[in-house]
Amino acid sequence: MIFELHGAIQSGWRELLILAGMIEVRTNNSDNQVSFQPPFPFWNKSVADTHSSSDALRLFAPRTSIEQVEEGNELAPKFDEKGFIPCVTTDHVSGELLMVAVMNQEALEKTIVTGEAHYFSRSRQCLWHKGATSGLVQKVVEMRIDDDQDCIWLRVDVAGGASCHVGYRSCFYRKVPVGVQRDSGSELEYIEAEKTFDPKEVYGDAPNPTQL
Repeated sequence: MIFELHGAIQSGWRELLILAGMIEVRTNNSDNQVSFQPPFPFWNKSVADTHSSSDALRLFAPRTSIEQVEEGNELAPKFDEKGFIPCVTTDHVSGELLMVAVMNQEALEKTIVTGEAHYFSRSRQCLWHKGATSGLVQKVVEMRIDDDQDCIWLRVDVAGGASCHVGYRSCFYRKVPVGVQRDSGSELEYIEAEKTFDPKEVYGDAPNPTQL
């Protein structure tokens, strides 16, 4: 970002900005003009504008070959046509399945950078920092990616011990009878007898993310 000052305007503003340490001066003797530019990178608007995209370039490698994706040591995630990648989240101690959600690029970036689980809420159509409202933050102990890099697995430590917005520890709190089990009935069976927290106390009047 370079500015040109001419005539009387030079003599006033140039000295003021130099004294403030805000510019570096470059003189062009051929046309008697003075050029100056900010000495620090944060003054460069292009740097600020491309910060997030440059971060993404550092975090994610382009997918160049099957060998690179399956056998390489570069993170090259594949997002679907809607920009999502599925994520399976389990308790890092017990191995219990807590939830399945999706991430977009921003959610995956923030999860990696912050060490806390971020997802994309399809019901609210926005970035979702898990626990930002409830306090049930998921601290990532380990992140894995599958063979073709189109699915994420998070092993987490959950503050408060619950991950389900309904109030249960796991979002998978009911069992579906299969095979001969259905001889005894087809109703869903509750695996968790009690809720870990009261969702009304935690979420208040916030809209329920479950959609019909």
